[in-house]
Parts: sequence; structure tokens; C-alpha cells
Amino acid sequence: MLKTRSSLALALLATCATPTLAQEKKVDPPKLQGHREAMAAEADAGWPKPPVEEQAFTSKGSVTVKGAPIAYTATAGTLTIRDDDGKPTASVFYTAYTRDGGGKRPVSFLFNGGPGSASLWLHMGSFGPVRVQTTNPEYVAPGAGGIAPNPYSLLDKTDLVFIDAIGAGWSRPLGDKTGKDFWGVDQDADAFARAIMRYVTKYNRWGSPKILFGESYGTLRSGAVSALLEQRGMSLNGVVLLSTILNYGVRQPGYDQNYMVLFPGFAATAWYHQRVPNRPADLKAFLAEVRQWVSGPYAAALAKGSALPAAEAQAIAKQMAAYTGLSEAFILRANLRIDLGHFQTELLRDRRVATGRLDSRYLLNVADANADSPDDDPASTAITGAYVSAFMDYAARTLGYKTELPYKVSARESGFDWDWRHRAPGQRGAQTSPNTAVDLAYTMRTNPYMKVLFLNGYYDMATPFYGAEFDANHMLLPENLQKNVSFTYYESGHMIYLNPQALAQLHDDLARWYDEVAR
Repeated sequence: MLKTRSSLALALLATCATPTLAQEKKVDPPKLQGHREAMAAEADAGWPKPPVEEQAFTSKGSVTVKGAPIAYTATAGTLTIRDDDGKPTASVFYTAYTRDGGGKRPVSFLFNGGPGSASLWLHMGSFGPVRVQTTNPEYVAPGAGGIAPNPYSLLDKTDLVFIDAIGAGWSRPLGDKTGKDFWGVDQDADAFARAIMRYVTKYNRWGSPKILFGESYGTLRSGAVSALLEQRGMSLNGVVLLSTILNYGVRQPGYDQNYMVLFPGFAATAWYHQRVPNRPADLKAFLAEVRQWVSGPYAAALAKGSALPAAEAQAIAKQMAAYTGLSEAFILRANLRIDLGHFQTELLRDRRVATGRLDSRYLLNVADANADSPDDDPASTAITGAYVSAFMDYAARTLGYKTELPYKVSARESGFDWDWRHRAPGQRGAQTSPNTAVDLAYTMRTNPYMKVLFLNGYYDMATPFYGAEFDANHMLLPENLQKNVSFTYYESGHMIYLNPQALAQLHDDLARWYDEVAR
């Protein structure tokens, strides 16, 4: 009987539950599915896509350089690059400034580095017809970094084309391509070479002198792009390398070269911050002495590794302290090998500030005065807000560029994983740490008329000037080609053009170089 009652109760519960279940199933799945599809279609319709068809928004302007007005046409637009079969692979954003009535004058292609950076830094700070108003080394107050005509524009010597890397700025992959198809040393160089060749073809600039102008990682890119262009039939007149890093191989752990590369920059920084004992008055003469010591006694000591006698280590530490103001005890604890982060926090630890990386004159108030490295770079954060806000306003109001795509200062987002492998001309296998000084040397040997100019800031610790000298000297060029390589130096950091005084000198140095290269 109990079993019967239990069975009946279960049956009644099941009967009571049935209407509820049936009620839940009354929602029409096709209707719901259709609603979701409609919402997805609406969102997709509002999703801005990069243009396959090339765009060009033009405007007119004028800038006065060296007392002479220059009328120019500004073009903000996109270049569609294609693979060898003609399939569109990416839409590349650029801004070009061409002097009106200029004929076949030089055309320069400028880009920043990162890798993965947009080129608004060079565009808005260096040689375009307008620039963000900065002084240095100090933080640009909100609203203070407006733009104004640039009296140091290079439009008096060359037309200018600023190019954004794919995934940055308004440059985007097309079709089934993704950022990963372009985020690598060789993939990136190929894309830039195709974009440059497309611009030259589209605007009939094959007869113009052509110059690459890269900053930071853009210098490493320039080495690879110069070789690709030469192989594809476009010979360059020159390459300008601003704040150079051509060789990442020497930065690998276990190699002493990077400590030697950094040290003259340490000495310059200590000199600037008044930490050098018996501080000499002449920075250039001081650094010449430091370089000679680094390539001699310091290099020999590091080469001995742990076999270095204690007395010799003590003598080296004493000289390092004399050049930097760091204590001998600190230097000996580091085995004579000072990491950049340690130097940044140790030099002015008693003042509770750290020095910058991109420009070691900038100072950061640290939260932890015992930290072994800074948690930010004051030379970067000091200008970012001013540059981004100025560019966005300028692009909309002056250039008239229209798009619903978001502008990306950097491609470094989720999924960004740079492929550092590189195949240099004439090498069988791929480099795992790129050195495009090999590519640049190949291009110069192939095209003996191409000239290379290195622009260096004494206080640049991201791409130290002594590293640029090392890379250039190890291109192993024959004597007749060595004369095609030149160097200039500035009391500035990584972004030399932030300082108006340095920018004035930079313009004049470049003007003389362009007169020689483009004649």
C-alpha cells in the first residue's frame, strides 16, 4: 500500500510539473534565434571596417622655414598593399606633405618603432609643418601641449610621408589577414616595403630621390626595408637612423657588450645630474675619454669574467665610480656590470628619484626609494597625453580625415606576439635575435651611392649612442663606403626633437645632409 501511495504521489508531482515545463518550452526558438541574428547583423553593420579602396583626404597649408614660406598639400589617406598575386592584405594609413610645385624633389618615408607603434611621435613632434609645443625635460601640463607652425620643418628639403605600422594608428589587416600576419621583423619589413612602393607608384615618385627615416625600432626596420627595396628594384639615396638599435643580439643575457654600450650613457647622465666627481666642463671631451676607456680597460676586464683578479676588479670599479658617481661597493656587488634599471634608481637614490629611460634627464618620484628599478618612464608619460590629444584634434579639424575606426597609439594589445626571427640577405638560416646592420651593409655594398646618417641623443638610454657606434663599426664596410656613414650628436634623449633648441640643430644638420644626398 505504501508503495502504491508513493507511486501515486510521484505521478501527481510529474503531472503538476508538466505544465511548467511545457510553459518554458512555449518560447519560440526560431523567433529568439531571429532576434539574435538581427541584433548581430545590426552590430555588424555598425562595425567600422578598414577600407579596401584607397582613401585620400587633401588640404592646403603653408609653413615658414628659415624665413621662406612654403605652400604645401597635406594628404591623409590609406594605401592598400597586396600580396604577389594581387590580393589585398592590409590598409596602411599615412599622412603626406608635399611642397606645391616641387617637381621631382626628394621624398622621405618616416616611421616610429615599438615595434608596433604608430608614427604620431615623429609626425607631430619633428619635421612636419606643425608640431606639439614641448620643452624638456618636464611633464607637459594638460592643455599646454597645443600645436603650432613648425619653423624647423624639413619641407624646405624634402616631401614627407609618415606611415603607421599595421595594427597601429588607422592601419589594419584586410580580408582573412590578422595582425599576426604582420607582427614580426620580416613580416613588418615586407609590409612597409610594399606600402612605400605603392606610394611611389601611385604618386609617380619613381624619379624622386628617396630616403628612409626611422626612429628607435624603426631604425632596425630601416635596415631590413632598405635591403628589400633594393632587391625589388628601388634603390634609395639615403637612410636616416634616429636613436638607433640595429642589433638585438648583443642584448642577450650572458653577453657583456650591452654593459659596455650603456656605460658612456651612464657617464653622460651622471655628468648632467652633477654626480661626476671633479666634473669636467666639456661633455664631448669627457665622453671621448669614457669611450676610449670602455673599449680598452673595461672591455678587457669584462672579457675575463670570473677569472678577473680582485685587484684589477677594484681598479676598474674605482674608474667606473669616477665616471658615474656610483659607489665602488655598489659597482663591485654588481660584478662591474650595471643594469639599466639599477642605474636609474641608484644614481639619485638619496633624492628619492629615478632617472628616465628614453631621456635620462627626466626624473620620476618613486614610491619605494629602495626599489631596484623604476616602475615607469617619466620621459614617456610626460608627453603621451599631449601628443595623442593634439593629433586627434589635428586629424579631424585640419587634415579632415574621416573614419569610425579607433586610432591605436600601439598595436600592443591582446594577441600581440612579435616574431623576432629574421633572415638577412646572404644568410642561410634565420637569426633568432635580429641584427639588420647586416641588411644595411648589404644594401650599401650593392648600392655604393646610398648614404646613412645616425642621429644620437647623449641622454638616450633606450638606444644608447655608443651602441649605434658599435653597430656601424661592425658593418665591416670597405674604406670607400665608410665615408657614406656619418654621425651627429645632441644634448637630448631618445626623442631629440622634443627640445626646440636640439630640433633647430637637428634641422640644420639634416638640411646639409639632404643637400649632399639629393644632389
